[in-house]
Amino acid sequence: MSSDDEKPAADTPGAAKKNPPAPAGEARAERKSGDPRRSRTAIVIDALTTANSATVTVLAIVLALVVGALVIALSDQQVLDSMQYFFARPGDTFSAAWHAISTAYAALFTGSIVDPETLNYAWWGMASWTQVLTPISETLTFAAPLIGTGLAVGLAFRAGMFNIGAQGQAMMGAIGAGLVGFLLPWPPVIGVIAAVLGGLLGGSIWGMIAGWLKAKFGAHEVITTIMLNYIAAPSFVTWLVTQHGIQQPGRNDPISKPVVANAQLPHLFGSGLRANLAIVLVVAAAIGVSWLLRRSTLGFEFRAVGSNPNASRTAGININRTYLLVMIFAGALAGLGGAAIVLGNTPNSITPSVVGNIGFDGITVALLGRGKPVGTVLAGLLFGALQAGASQMQVTSQIPIEVSTIIQSLIVIFVAAPALVKAVFRLRAQRVGTIGQNLAKGWNG
Repeated sequence: MSSDDEKPAADTPGAAKKNPPAPAGEARAERKSGDPRRSRTAIVIDALTTANSATVTVLAIVLALVVGALVIALSDQQVLDSMQYFFARPGDTFSAAWHAISTAYAALFTGSIVDPETLNYAWWGMASWTQVLTPISETLTFAAPLIGTGLAVGLAFRAGMFNIGAQGQAMMGAIGAGLVGFLLPWPPVIGVIAAVLGGLLGGSIWGMIAGWLKAKFGAHEVITTIMLNYIAAPSFVTWLVTQHGIQQPGRNDPISKPVVANAQLPHLFGSGLRANLAIVLVVAAAIGVSWLLRRSTLGFEFRAVGSNPNASRTAGININRTYLLVMIFAGALAGLGGAAIVLGNTPNSITPSVVGNIGFDGITVALLGRGKPVGTVLAGLLFGALQAGASQMQVTSQIPIEVSTIIQSLIVIFVAAPALVKAVFRLRAQRVGTIGQNLAKGWNG
């Protein structure tokens, strides 16, 4: 065979005409489609290194845990003692700090999710499964009312209203659910439904007052909801539960009769665990809010008014009606959070402090969740886990329970300051069309 025969066909005359090179656009598409795994990896890396909302939120949590670790280390007495001779033996300080931090965060995990040692014992029959499920049960118990009030704050914000009144609405929800729950001898199932509806009604009435004042007189909802918070608790509830027929017999302090058993929310994992139907109800409420905002005409009006009320009014949307309706819905959601406490937790009675601070905590949950239903559920679960694990952290490592509150506050601070998170982790600026762009539009996006 001659040397000419050994040449590739592309070198022969006319070969270029028979097989012309592909256009540049097609070549790029061919390269992209030829290696889909690489392109997907590149997309994920691009999403993780840009300042989109999802990445900023996750890194804000990480940064809060890092700063919280410093607080834990400085709260440990052994660390403080070793710092007195730090320059002589710095390793002792670092070792003590690592031990304090790892022990505290391990206790936070085992107290809110699962204890691997207990799980192993239960697997071999040396411990009960009730002990295994106790941490996650406590997390769900704490998370349920937080999700309810978080949804109340987030939904109002989507319509351009800052609902600070979730605390009062939750209290009125607890009052409505409690009154319905113990005033009548309810049959099974019917009692639970009636009590939950009582909670929704109590919260919605309290939210409707703020919405009506906004629609009728232009009163700012921040002022009215703050005042309604103080009216609901401690003033109104303290007066109510000391009335004859409502106050628990034999008691002189402000506490109502307990909710009858048939009106209490059923437990999910048995009577030995506190997790109850409330978590199912608030998740269903989140799904309903998501459908309302994305699929319904009313939800479109909420979002339109929140984005631009003047343009919405020009387009024919009744702004005053929207303000009234959104506060009714928001109040009902907060009322569900209050009902979850009085119907699901012992002693199932109304007191001036029965709802704690779930209304104010709901603001931080809504902020962390970006006002979106799914984000609010996840944020509620996170904060519920931090609250559930705080007690175990205090018992195991003698770290004050307030450290958990500090971590929650740090998370909110860093989420509210995305530029700081971007600078610390050197994230690239968000580009049009990348993952997370919709989340970065804000609560009304």
